[in-house]
Amino acid sequence: MKTARLPLTLLLALMALAAGCSTFQGRATEKAVVFSALDPATQARLKEGLLQIGDTMDMAYIALGEPDEKRDQISAAGGAVVWIYHRFWQDYQGEALVGYRTIRAGGPGVAPLYAPVTEGVYQGREEEYLRVTFKDGKVTVIERPKA
Repeated sequence: MKTARLPLTLLLALMALAAGCSTFQGRATEKAVVFSALDPATQARLKEGLLQIGDTMDMAYIALGEPDEKRDQISAAGGAVVWIYHRFWQDYQGEALVGYRTIRAGGPGVAPLYAPVTEGVYQGREEEYLRVTFKDGKVTVIERPKA
């Protein structure tokens, strides 16, 4: 019986560890060596999700998490890596008819009465909200679209 529980316990622990990395605390724990070496002001800034020019890739990961997209950039000045973050949400589009339900069953000689059933319609949206460019492992450009 104990051997059957071990794989399940291990699986649950791995799932909890993976889920924890999507939070600031999980990422700071994952990169504990880097985070603990930072001064308290920098730790507080990263906790707020704020980057500065000169921050490392590890610091950006701690502050913002894994980017939605990574791109390599080649220019006359050399190579760079660009991390792109997106915002996701759903827009309400209204109601759609999905069918009918019986609200009163008809008896002998009486027709049944039906009522429409509707459901909300949502459209998934996505927009880029941040680009971070790294050269030699350090932040060199932070781009935010104008609001």
